[in-house]
Amino acid sequence: MLRPIIHYGIHFLVPIAIAMILFKSRRWNVLLLFLGVMLIDLDHLLATPLFDPNRCSIGYHPLHTLPAILLYAALLFIPKLRILSLALLLHITADATDCWLMKLGL
Repeated sequence: MLRPIIHYGIHFLVPIAIAMILFKSRRWNVLLLFLGVMLIDLDHLLATPLFDPNRCSIGYHPLHTLPAILLYAALLFIPKLRILSLALLLHITADATDCWLMKLGL
C-alpha cells in the first residue's frame, strides 16, 4: 500500500508543490505542463500485458529507457525547455522510485 502512495504522490503532489511554490507567477501553466508530461506513459500501450503492477517502467518502455532519460537531462541546458526537462525527469524519478520500492518488496 505504501508503494502506490509514494509513486503517485511523486507524480501528482510534488509537481503541484513545485508549481505553486517555485513558479508562483505562472503556476497554472507550469502545473499543466507537469501533468501533461504524464503523456510519456502512452508508451505503456506498447506493452503486453498493458499493465503489470510488478513491472519496472525504467528500461522497459521506450520513453523510459536510458537514451530517452539522457535526452530529458540534456534539455536542462536549453533554457526554454528547462521546465519541460524538469517535468520529464520528475516523472522518471517517480517511476524509478517505484522500481526501487518494488525491489525492496514494498
